[in-house]
Amino acid sequence: MSPGPDRAVLAVRGLDTDAARTKVVATLRGVAGVASADAQGDDQVLVTYDGGEVTVMDLIRALRKLGFLAGMG
Repeated sequence: MSPGPDRAVLAVRGLDTDAARTKVVATLRGVAGVASADAQGDDQVLVTYDGGEVTVMDLIRALRKLGFLAGMG
């Protein structure tokens, strides 16, 4: 039996509008190895990903390139 996908909750500053949530979720979903990304309120995103393809730091870097401050939630 293979292990399931990895999951991380990212705390993202500035997710207080629909436009920001849409942009962040779309960006994370576009990262190779990410299976899903869903906003969890105004400051968190739940990401399911393949840890063999992408790291949490890669996800944080992708959001920082957009101008969002992000870290482990």
